[in-house]
Amino acid sequence: MVQALQRTAVRGPTFIRLLARLTDADVPASRQTLPDRLSQWLDWAHALALSTALDGRPAHDPEGPSFGSEDEEECARLRASLAQAVASDPVLAPATPAEDDAAIEYTVFRQRYLTLQRRMQAGTGHLRGRLRDMLARQSVDMARLAEVDAVMELALSPREQMLLAAVPALLGEHFERLRAASPAGWLEGFRKDMQSVLLAELDVRFQPVEGLLAALRTRQQRSHVEESA
Repeated sequence: MVQALQRTAVRGPTFIRLLARLTDADVPASRQTLPDRLSQWLDWAHALALSTALDGRPAHDPEGPSFGSEDEEECARLRASLAQAVASDPVLAPATPAEDDAAIEYTVFRQRYLTLQRRMQAGTGHLRGRLRDMLARQSVDMARLAEVDAVMELALSPREQMLLAAVPALLGEHFERLRAASPAGWLEGFRKDMQSVLLAELDVRFQPVEGLLAALRTRQQRSHVEESA
């Protein structure tokens, strides 16, 4: 108990705090600022592309469908669908009375995590690109923001995917710790923990989408004000 009280409180998104709790990791707070950390993640080619996006005047083509409530509803449906896929996954369903916890291996859970993870990646990636295309048609400033988002996705996605790919292994260690420490009932707790991690990862993957949606909403509201003036 004393050791637990002495652990450093982990700050950050729910996803990070949840993983730190499940892995019993003592994660020291970073002393680097965000710009310092980004400077390590962006190579010169990415830095040049980002500078060009920020300083240039991107092409603005107003042709094409505008952003509307149906697009917001589609984003909400996708998020709800992905969350439901996690909640209703048969591998993560409550145990049956005949299930033997000791006979179950982590392999089946690892495969389900990877499958759901790929589904989230594909869905949010496609949606992010579609919203970015819409944003680029709003105005020159919005087109610049869309270009910056594209550059940041290209630069940071490999690192993001590398870090997220490590999650199944961390959950595997949690699985084995629970099995060794609990004679019965531990598998039900693990299933709930895995669902919580998947839903927290879904939140992380939707953050860029939410940012683009916020920009589109702002532009839409401004347009309505200008039209009514």
